[in-house]
Amino acid sequence: MLTLRPGCETCDRDLPGDSADALICSFECTFCRDCATAMQQVCPNCGGELLPRPRRVGAKLAANPASSQRVYKPRQL
Repeated sequence: MLTLRPGCETCDRDLPGDSADALICSFECTFCRDCATAMQQVCPNCGGELLPRPRRVGAKLAANPASSQRVYKPRQL
């Protein structure tokens, strides 16, 4: 199951589990749409492709909430 990290690693913007603005790489590094665009859809950690993160909604999100552990690594974009 995906961890669904709660925020963008670059700008720390909140990205709830049902957010359509979250993008991830295959290692689940998480970024907001604006930061991912500035990074040309490439993960700065692994060089992998950033793709829209699947959303978890409704009862499934309530039963399996997003992680509360934030990863924040400010970067100059």
